[in-house]
Amino acid sequence: MRVDLFDFELPEASIALRPPVPRDAGRLLVVRPGDALEDRKVRDLAQLLRPGDALVFNDTRVIPARLAGLRHRPGAPGLRMEAMLHLREAGDTWRAFARPGKRLAAGDRVSFGRHGASEPCDLGGLDATIAAKGEGGEITLRFDLAGPALDEAIARIGDLPLPPYIAGKRPTDARDATDYQTVYAREPGAVAAPTAGLHFSDALLADLDAAGIARHTVTLHVGAGTFLPVKADDTDDHRMHTEIGRLDAATAEALNAVRAGGGRVVAVGTTALRLLESAADSEGRLHAFAGPTEIFITPGTRIRAVDALMTNFHLPRSTLFMLVSAFSGLETMRATYAHAIASGYRFYSYGDSSLLFPARD
Repeated sequence: MRVDLFDFELPEASIALRPPVPRDAGRLLVVRPGDALEDRKVRDLAQLLRPGDALVFNDTRVIPARLAGLRHRPGAPGLRMEAMLHLREAGDTWRAFARPGKRLAAGDRVSFGRHGASEPCDLGGLDATIAAKGEGGEITLRFDLAGPALDEAIARIGDLPLPPYIAGKRPTDARDATDYQTVYAREPGAVAAPTAGLHFSDALLADLDAAGIARHTVTLHVGAGTFLPVKADDTDDHRMHTEIGRLDAATAEALNAVRAGGGRVVAVGTTALRLLESAADSEGRLHAFAGPTEIFITPGTRIRAVDALMTNFHLPRSTLFMLVSAFSGLETMRATYAHAIASGYRFYSYGDSSLLFPARD
């Protein structure tokens, strides 16, 4: 499909730079294709679902994946650089997007740290070798530490990777350390938050429990590739970024039982949906899954394992707007976003949310 079909104009004022307070105070636009749009609040979610339904949350935890450092190369001056980790390949190896990527080469040494650009050998530093260089500023970093020791070093010296549409407008601060993490985050590894989940408070989770709505978790470590624009003119020419995920057998069987009993599986966020669709067979039955996924969902893709989707409002021409268009229909979503913009809904990671139901056949 032509990528320009997924374009739309978004005013700068629609981009949220801070989340709603409390978390569940955000607006929720309910989209049932063929019916009128419904303006609600996130805290109304328990009223919009039914006993026997099941919410599926992504329990990934955002790590401080933005590293500042100094490149070392024999016979060349040091070069200040930044690496955004986005995919772990081994205990000591991460893929990263680097700036300035064009001036880096395989074999270069890099010292990272809180003072990495000026004091690369300070006690809190972390050293790595650029093992490979790819396209678009991507590099492979092989660190001198591995496993938990590497995790601890990254946690000590890294910065929280706020999305560029927020980080470009204000600095990261102490509030973001809490705001940009779901209350149920458990498995470290993401470099971007599963943002639909940011709306859930302990009080809202308690309301859902009391309403007889089940809760299950999957893990998909969100990569920085989620922020990359689609540069191709046709969706067939776009290469989807890889992310690592896991669905255990017990959760898969529990969700199969929900649908068999007449309940609905409701994905909280596009990441949860992508993981479930990666784990589903052709009949929509879920199976245990562990490993990488590059699933790219566009209109024409059959959604097999998810009956409703809660998700924030996404970027124009993005793979995520393509996904919601596949779920509820392109024309429905174009009308939905036009209504959201005109009605003052707040967009992107810290913005408001929507509850989408699938397009009718």
